Amino acid sequence: MVKISFFLSFGKLVTLLFPCLSFIRYFCVITWNFFMKKIHILFLLLTLGFSNYSIGQVKYSNEFLSIGVGARALGMGGAVTGSVNDVTSNFWNPAGLSQIESGFQVAAMHTSWFSGVGNYDYIGVAKKLNNNNSAISIGLIRFGIDGIPNTLELIDENGEIDYNRIKTFSAVDYGIFGSYARALKNPNWRVGGSVKIVRRTIGDFANSIGFGVDLGLQHLGERFYFGIMAKDITTTFNTWKGTFSEADKAILTATGNDVIVKGTETTRPTIIIAGGVKTLIGKNSGLLFELNLDATTDGKRNVLISADPISINPHIGVEYRYKQLFFLRGGINNLQQIVDITNQNKKTWNVQPNVGVGINIGAVNIDYALTNIGNVSETRLSHVFSLKLSLSPKKVEVDQ
Repeated sequence: MVKISFFLSFGKLVTLLFPCLSFIRYFCVITWNFFMKKIHILFLLLTLGFSNYSIGQVKYSNEFLSIGVGARALGMGGAVTGSVNDVTSNFWNPAGLSQIESGFQVAAMHTSWFSGVGNYDYIGVAKKLNNNNSAISIGLIRFGIDGIPNTLELIDENGEIDYNRIKTFSAVDYGIFGSYARALKNPNWRVGGSVKIVRRTIGDFANSIGFGVDLGLQHLGERFYFGIMAKDITTTFNTWKGTFSEADKAILTATGNDVIVKGTETTRPTIIIAGGVKTLIGKNSGLLFELNLDATTDGKRNVLISADPISINPHIGVEYRYKQLFFLRGGINNLQQIVDITNQNKKTWNVQPNVGVGINIGAVNIDYALTNIGNVSETRLSHVFSLKLSLSPKKVEVDQ
């Protein structure tokens, strides 16, 4: 009977697909019109407030913090700002931490980039506080490329090549998040914030450290919901310092390379507006649609709406659940124009499709995402695995 019920529920998914799309379209239009009046003012303040810090601004700085965490979210194209409700909220929207139902959560994720050349890992822990209206979390992201050959000393004192002089080094980026979230007096409203430290190293040659702040908001309705995430709201500054030896500097200068002693890299704010709808399919199943609009403030980008200083990149995700036990997911993101290498005047629109599955076994969630189906897009990210463990505190009985 369980199998029959599952397939009947899944069959209803197709018949309800288009009405749900109409619902989310209507909701997103209303949400967009409402928030654009507010966000327009916010963008103006951000642009004016951060204009004095434009020196050292580098577009696409700290891009490893834009990849995302958790196979559930990546399987939905990253469109989870409004619905995220677990430990990975410390990355997607810290306000979602307040929705954690268990007393303690820990999650881990691993994936490879460029056919295993680079490794991308995440681990996060979250704890519900005693009042059950708030939660705290710590998360760590590591993106590293190991075993890079250092050929600066390839030629010996006699001018001959000596491969034994080749050493290796690693280029590693770290992101550390400390987050707090709580529900307001009206429990449908949730707020949260994250303080993050960014540490980047290139072997013994250069390193940087940066600090930033993220703020988040969620409103949870019975069917409709929305969220806002303000990433790098204060502008994230990375201070770089070169640590080349005098011998390395001489080699780099002789070969026509620049020697960077110090510099500053800034990451301008990104505002993410999310809207979604949830609907039931019978008694055992449900469907969730979500649309996210990422508005960057660092000038024109290769996205759907490209303007200066604000560009807007949409992505959409969908999740089907059966009895909170089994999940099917899909999403679309990275909508970009690609130039034909054989004809520079020819451009085509390219998107990245994503799919994912999830299984909930008691306190354990196992999720998988395939984030580049058939190598359709330019990204090299493919198989993503994540694991989440939810633990509830033991109830202590007090003798009367």
